[in-house]
Amino acid sequence: MSFDTDVLISGAGAAGLTLAIDLARRGVSFRLIEQNAQPFSGSRGKGIQPRTMEIFEDLGFVDRVAAAGGPYPSLCEYRPDGTHKVSLLTEAEVLRTPSEPYPAPLMLPQFATEAVMRERLAELGHYPRFGMRLTGFEQDAHGVTAKMGGETDEHMIRARFLVGTDGGRSFVRHALAIDFPGEALGVRAIVADVRLEGLDRSVWHRFQLGSPATQVMICPLTGTDLFQVQAPVALDGEIDLSPAGLTALIGARTGRSNIVVHSVSWSSVYAMNARLADRYRVGRVFIAGDAAHVHPPTGGQGLNTSVQDAYNLSWKLASVLAGAPEALLDSYEDERRPIASNMLGLSTRLLEEAKQGTMRRDREARQLDLGYRSSSLSMPGSVSCRVQAGDRAPDTPCLGQAGQRTRLFTIFQGTHWTLLGYEPHDRP
Repeated sequence: MSFDTDVLISGAGAAGLTLAIDLARRGVSFRLIEQNAQPFSGSRGKGIQPRTMEIFEDLGFVDRVAAAGGPYPSLCEYRPDGTHKVSLLTEAEVLRTPSEPYPAPLMLPQFATEAVMRERLAELGHYPRFGMRLTGFEQDAHGVTAKMGGETDEHMIRARFLVGTDGGRSFVRHALAIDFPGEALGVRAIVADVRLEGLDRSVWHRFQLGSPATQVMICPLTGTDLFQVQAPVALDGEIDLSPAGLTALIGARTGRSNIVVHSVSWSSVYAMNARLADRYRVGRVFIAGDAAHVHPPTGGQGLNTSVQDAYNLSWKLASVLAGAPEALLDSYEDERRPIASNMLGLSTRLLEEAKQGTMRRDREARQLDLGYRSSSLSMPGSVSCRVQAGDRAPDTPCLGQAGQRTRLFTIFQGTHWTLLGYEPHDRP
């Protein structure tokens, strides 16, 4: 039976790009399609957590991401009496350690993150195909037959596996009839990337002169000349997202007339939900990223969880395609769905705290303690061991075979398996 490709990926956002990059470096054939004619141009996910930075190092582009972005600014909160206070968003000053080389989140708007990822994918000889929509598919015991269409053509493609990384309204999830239970959170908000005058770029500005429903947050987007405006709005009705409309909203909520929006590069109005797919897999078809979970943006968890979904799935697909038992693929849902469930709880809790004026983000938000100890792939270890099977592997300085200084993360980098052998020794 002939196949056009091993893996068809529907959706070229952060999850789809992660999957494609890892499959490319493993030599797995794939097609990456995106129904939109152009790459996403907004800042929706602007925080990259330390755990994701570690993945980006493994995939070979962490330096470019770090160069394009920067640290989160301090938060400046303006009080009704005209005073203000400046505070850190994290619970304390976090410092780099040998085991955790990326201690704090990086700020980089989503469009810039995905641009770096497309650049890395191009280095590996692959490109997303924009303006190509998945319109239907059928699967059998050996593969998936999918129908794709662009503006001028429609054709069939035969793949061994299909992965839907096609967002919260996922066509793939709907076609599989996977339930997406959860709840509407009773919050509707705007987010817009704008150019404005009247505020400096050294802090993240938060105005709440009245109730939480009338707050507005204006954050400088590192690496750009843009600010991101976020604000809750009424649950129904039209919202004026023009420069004049946003200037009026900001003026009403800040009491200041000197903040003027000159242009809007991207904007969206959305109702916040917390939903989790009942299943991540049906036969030879998988969902990942926002197709599997949606949540409020509080805490900067979404893009990161999506990247980590794809990173978990990619090596398993590659292994099965190379001859590993297909039962390995069951561990994807077993490992990733509980992570998403906990993430939804965290994001929802942080949303409630934000309503009360709190925006502190502790270690949990940095995702460094996520693990898979209960996975079927993890062998239980001694309870006295600090690091057990399924845990995140810490980084540490070490010596290479020739005695050169290196790091565990450098040794781990790549598609190979690494067996660590160690023994204690006394230093003179």
